[in-house]
Amino acid sequence: MPCTTLLVGKKASYDGSTMIARNDDSGSGRFTPKKFVVVHPEEQPRIYKSVISHVEIMLPEDPMRYTAMPNAVEGEGIWAASGVNEAHVAMTATETLTSNPRVLGADPLQVYQPAEDGREEIPGGIGEEDIVCIVLPYIHSAREGVQRLGSLLEQYGTYEMNGIAFQDQDEIWWLETIGGHHWIARRVPDEVYVVMPNQLGLDQFDLEDALGSEKEYMCSPDMREFIEENHLDLSQDRRLNPRDAFGSHDDADHVYNTPRAWYMLRCLNPHAVDWDGGDRRYSPVSDELPWCMVPEKKVTVEDVKYVLSSHFQGTPYDPYGAYGDKSRQGAYRSIGINRNDFLSVIQMRPDQSEDCRTIEWVAYASNAFNVLVPFYADVETTPEYFSNTTGTVSTDNFYWTSRMIAAMADASYKGSVFHIERYQERVMSKGHELIHRYDALLARETDPQKRMALKTEANQEIAKMVKKASLDTLDKVLFELSSQMKNAYARSDA
Repeated sequence: MPCTTLLVGKKASYDGSTMIARNDDSGSGRFTPKKFVVVHPEEQPRIYKSVISHVEIMLPEDPMRYTAMPNAVEGEGIWAASGVNEAHVAMTATETLTSNPRVLGADPLQVYQPAEDGREEIPGGIGEEDIVCIVLPYIHSAREGVQRLGSLLEQYGTYEMNGIAFQDQDEIWWLETIGGHHWIARRVPDEVYVVMPNQLGLDQFDLEDALGSEKEYMCSPDMREFIEENHLDLSQDRRLNPRDAFGSHDDADHVYNTPRAWYMLRCLNPHAVDWDGGDRRYSPVSDELPWCMVPEKKVTVEDVKYVLSSHFQGTPYDPYGAYGDKSRQGAYRSIGINRNDFLSVIQMRPDQSEDCRTIEWVAYASNAFNVLVPFYADVETTPEYFSNTTGTVSTDNFYWTSRMIAAMADASYKGSVFHIERYQERVMSKGHELIHRYDALLARETDPQKRMALKTEANQEIAKMVKKASLDTLDKVLFELSSQMKNAYARSDA
C-alpha cells in the first residue's frame, strides 16, 4: 500500500519522546475505511491464516493486549496497521518498498499459487495484511520486534517488499525486507529523524555489526553470502549502500517517491542546504537524499502532522497553489492525498509513568484537511466515535465525517481553507489541554483500576470534543461548497 513514514529519535524530539508516524494510504481508485480498536488476548487467534496468501502460522499462547487500526470492512483480512501493546512497545506496518530485478531474481517473492491443473495450492508468505497481528502481541522491546519479524520472514517469506518500524521508550528500529526471505534492520540514531516514502530507504549498513554484536544493525544470518553470490553490492569502496544494492531508482520513483522525501527534509532542515536554487545539492529527483538527518530544531507532534499532511506548500508543485507556473502544479505525488486512510503518531513520553507514557495520535482521511487526536494508548477500550466505522457513510463516526470534510473542503478550497486551519488548531490545542489535565490527575492517583478509569474517561472526553468540532467544521465547509453550486443566484426570492 502507498504510505509515508517519519521516525523521530528521542534526542531529536521536543520532549525526549521517541515518535513513529505513518500515513496509511489506499491504493489508487479505492478508499479503505479504518477504525481504532483494542484487541484483547482472548480475541487473538492461536492459528493465524492469511486471507491473501493463505499461509497458516501457529502463534504463541501468551498474547498481550494491543491497540490496532484494522480495516472496518471485512473481506481482505485484518490489516491491523499500527498499534501499541501492553508492554508499551509499538510498531507500524507497513511502508511498501521498491526493489530491483537482481534481488527479486535471487530471492523471489513468496507469492500465493492457487490449486490448478491437478497441482496443490502453494501458500504465499506474510505481508502487510498480517504483520502487526502476528508480531505486536508477543514482543517486549523494539529490538525483540525486529528479531521476531526477522525469524518469521526467514521461515515463511513475504510476497511484497515492506518497511516496518518498531519502538519502545529508548529505541526505534527500522526493518526492510529484501526479496522473499531476507531482511536488514538499523537502529534509528537518537539524534535524528528518518523520512521514508515508498522506496527502499537505508543508505548505509554495517554488515560486521549486523552479523556480530548487533549493536546498531541486524540482518538475515546469510546476508553476506546472499550479497556476494548474487553480486548485489554496487559500491566502488565496499561500503554497502542498501538503497543501491536492493532498491530502485526508476523514473516512477522520481515522480512518486523521492519528491516526498525531499519535501520532508526541506521542512525539517530548511537551512541545511539550498533546496530550491539553481545550484542546489538536492532536488525532488535526487537519488542521494539522506535517509536520516539531525533536525535544525527539536521536532514536535505538530511538525510531524504538518510534514505528513503536506502537498508541497511553498513550492511550484503545490496543486492548490494560487500563483506561479500552473504547469508544474501537481507534478509530484503529494504526502497528504485524497487516499490517506489514517495517520498514526505514537509518542512515548519519558517524563510520565509507564502506564500513561504512550500517546497514540490518530487522524482519518486526507491529512491536508483532517485533525490529529491524542489518546492514552494503555487502555482496554477506545471511544465509539473512533471505533464504530462501517462501510456505510455516516456522521456518527470520525472516519466518515473526516472523509466528507476533506472532499468538501477540497472542492471549495479558497472558501474553506481557513475553516480547516481553525479546526486543526482548535483540536490540537484542546487535545494537548485535555492530556495535560488528565496527566495531572493521574499523577495524584496510585490505584491501577482508578488510573485505567481516568485514562478511559480522558479518551472519551477527547472524542466528545472532536465530535463537536468535526460536525461544526462539516457544517461550515458544506455551506461554502453549497454556495458554489452552479445553480446559485444572487437575488433573493423575497
